[in-house]
Amino acid sequence: MHHLPFTIYHSRLRRSGFTLIELLAALLILSLLAVMSYRSLGAVLDTRAHVQEETDKWRDVAAFFQRFERDIQLAAPRPVRALAGSRPAWMGRPGETTEPRLEFSRFAAAEGVDAARRLAYRLNEKQEIELWLWPGLDAVDGALPARYTVLTGVERFELNYLDTRMRWTDAWPASNPDASIPRAVRLSIVLSSGENIVRVFALKS
Repeated sequence: MHHLPFTIYHSRLRRSGFTLIELLAALLILSLLAVMSYRSLGAVLDTRAHVQEETDKWRDVAAFFQRFERDIQLAAPRPVRALAGSRPAWMGRPGETTEPRLEFSRFAAAEGVDAARRLAYRLNEKQEIELWLWPGLDAVDGALPARYTVLTGVERFELNYLDTRMRWTDAWPASNPDASIPRAVRLSIVLSSGENIVRVFALKS
């Protein structure tokens, strides 16, 4: 029996497999690829989450403006009877207040989905805009408004009212009101994310 020289045998073994250094290099490359893939996947998931948050935020903002516009389009020039006396049809309170920034009477919707009632909008201490709904137009003893959160993440909530002389004021009734409700409303909100949004709505006065 013939034996191969050691050098030839060793050379054949090297050609038939991988050395330890080659295996370590391959593992290192695979590890780097795995880390890069993980980071890429994390970036994609983070981007998707951010896009979803932005989509939800602007959807909620749009729904709030739609609701606000619908309510003031139904504003009624009708004072109401309250426990402490009568209240004007439209009440706009300026500055920081624990009471609603805006309170007014509203006709019933033409679709018949809602009745005539008194309602209000207020920014609370949780940076939420609340909608207050009373059971009807005139106050009933012990009747409290139901409160609903209609928009979150709001740092500032401001309202201005256009009178018949085409002047903006931050309070209503104005000093010399010529109408029970304003001609238009300018609504400004500042979101906690920094955006400042201003909308102007004409009223059917």
